[in-house]
Amino acid sequence: MDRLPVFKALGDNTRYAIYLELARSAVPCSTSDIAEALGLHPNTVRPHLERMREVGLLDVEVDNRGVVGRPQHRYSVASDAPSLGLEPSAFRLLAALLAGVADSSGATSELAAEIGRAQGEEDAPRQPARSCVQALMGELTELGFDPVAADDGSSTSIAFTHCPYQELAEAFPYLVCHLHRGIVEGFVAAKGGAEVTHFGTLDDRDPCQVHLTAR
Repeated sequence: MDRLPVFKALGDNTRYAIYLELARSAVPCSTSDIAEALGLHPNTVRPHLERMREVGLLDVEVDNRGVVGRPQHRYSVASDAPSLGLEPSAFRLLAALLAGVADSSGATSELAAEIGRAQGEEDAPRQPARSCVQALMGELTELGFDPVAADDGSSTSIAFTHCPYQELAEAFPYLVCHLHRGIVEGFVAAKGGAEVTHFGTLDDRDPCQVHLTAR
């Protein structure tokens, strides 16, 4: 997704409010649903929805069920759009239940890391061709970790100042933290130019960071 049009679209206060309303909703919403929720006229909401659809923020489906006249369009946040941490509660519940299933099934840290590595390898080509550290910073930012990098000349440390999975990580650190470790390791290996020398988790004294050295 081209980020500049997305940022421009969300820079408008009304569009941002509409986007938040859709991000919080567990089901697609019609123009009238959104207008009623925000106290706006449907004619005000409609062009904003179309603008966000044009830049890829929203998906639209046509609902013909029992509607007289023009079919209703129902909007939802696109699967690859920024969630802003506002996924519907059903997704958070599903994540917690799946973590519980994995825990009960005897899943190990290394199994979690292996699954994460496959995801990291898949994600790496999406980041622009630049240095491995810059690409990883971009990936971590998109995932919601709010990374901060420090370079001492021989290695780079990236701290994760925010964990979007904190609640689950605290409950299942050996799964969630190592799933994240795998994502980082797979991403770095696929991108090339660096290697992971240390990954700090909640179990470590200096947690939530990764150390990279150039290759």
